[in-house]
Amino acid sequence: MRRATPLLPALAACLLLAACGSERSGTPDSGPGTAGPPPRTQVTDPGVDGVRITSMTVPTASPSPSRGLGVHADSLPRGPVDPVVSAEYEVTNTGTEALTYTIVFTFSSSAGEAMSHQRETVGAVGAGKTVRGTVALAELPPGASPVTRVKITEVTKVPSDEAPAGTGDCPPSGIRVTADEGDAAMGLRVVGLHLENCGKRDYSVEGYPQLELLDDEHQPVDGVRILQGSGAVSSAAGPDEPPRPVTLKPGEKATSTLVWRNTTQSGTPVDVPYVRVRAKAGADPFMVTPHLDLGTTGQLGVRPWQRAVE
Repeated sequence: MRRATPLLPALAACLLLAACGSERSGTPDSGPGTAGPPPRTQVTDPGVDGVRITSMTVPTASPSPSRGLGVHADSLPRGPVDPVVSAEYEVTNTGTEALTYTIVFTFSSSAGEAMSHQRETVGAVGAGKTVRGTVALAELPPGASPVTRVKITEVTKVPSDEAPAGTGDCPPSGIRVTADEGDAAMGLRVVGLHLENCGKRDYSVEGYPQLELLDDEHQPVDGVRILQGSGAVSSAAGPDEPPRPVTLKPGEKATSTLVWRNTTQSGTPVDVPYVRVRAKAGADPFMVTPHLDLGTTGQLGVRPWQRAVE
């Protein structure tokens, strides 16, 4: 089972690339039978949460605007490493601290069919700074429809000093905490938390991870009880194990689990996009993005740390 709402609805506003203001870039065709560089279409769009696409490039024979939003182009023959489509984007941090952004770009056909999702992480964008980048789709499965559009379907941002370090980068604390994509079925949600000792010394935990539930602005979310164990939420996720001391040698891992239901009855549903996690009291925090759709249940179960089974 898989988490039912992997993309924030509020952030799923399409950045379908507007067909106005297109221009070609590069050197003109040098003669008959010689294809010039793909056209680059300039884009004017307010973007999503500080991230916007500024231009796109599609290998085309004769680009022409399609009806409605977006740019449509007939595909040129291409080599095995030529990009199908690429988009230039910029990330602007209007906050007061450095942020790390995770952006999901969706590549789709002219009919609106999503052909691929590309996740990009842009780290340490300073306060008031703008960082630019390019996302490209190198190839598609055989028989797939040509990609002619790009949109931003999700943006999350966390303080850079709380961002989970990527593989190969170990924080000064010697540990990293990450969250997986989770599972979902029949209204029951389960997301795993993963603690890795990436340092050079043993690291010990006992009991439950310390959690803070945060909204889109990284402010505390009130009215949700954090329960030790998942039995009060559901027995379908399996029995709770009692907390035990866990000592991780360098390279070893432990896991915990968040369990909740997204039942909606009377009241206002609660969505929690961010969770600040400390492996234990006093530990350095990590901010993860499990997107807790808690409905009106008002509770979240957390299981104790256990040694991961390889």
